[in-house]
Amino acid sequence: MSVPALNRPALAVVPDRSRNFSVERVVDADVYKSVFRRHAAGVVVITADAGHGPVGFTATSLVSISLLPPLVSFAIATSASSWPAVSTASSVVINFLSADQHAIAGRFATSGIDRFAEPTRWSRLATGEPALDDAPSFLRAQIAHRFAVGDHYLVVARLATHTERREHEPLLYHDGRYAKAHHV
Repeated sequence: MSVPALNRPALAVVPDRSRNFSVERVVDADVYKSVFRRHAAGVVVITADAGHGPVGFTATSLVSISLLPPLVSFAIATSASSWPAVSTASSVVINFLSADQHAIAGRFATSGIDRFAEPTRWSRLATGEPALDDAPSFLRAQIAHRFAVGDHYLVVARLATHTERREHEPLLYHDGRYAKAHHV
């Protein structure tokens, strides 16, 4: 099937001469946060249970790594309340969120609360991992590696199964808030 050419004017890039973009800045914590606020990222909730009850956290660091074998990675802070469980769990569930599920994302990003209490709806998979009942899709994955990287751990997991309950538009995180994708 061929796609017809769009009749659009050429895109012109006009430099903003009011700012000096050639000045390099050292990447300190403030610059780091500022740069990555402008980078939109997909939002997932990662859940696990290492035998002491379910844990979960909101992540924007999910990355596909390899097709063969199917591997993904995500980062988790060593100070995160979920880290002790993730550090010993053999598997995780990666719950994808739809564009209207910012409340779930916010709940799993909040410290000091029982994230699995009402109104969170969840259940255990046949393999024992906790999964969010309202997630439109999820991946179950076996943890393959944990690497200490700065103040985080980079976790690599091999994908085992996928469940899709419904099609959905993704939830994004951009500029310090949850957002929807706008198609052009």
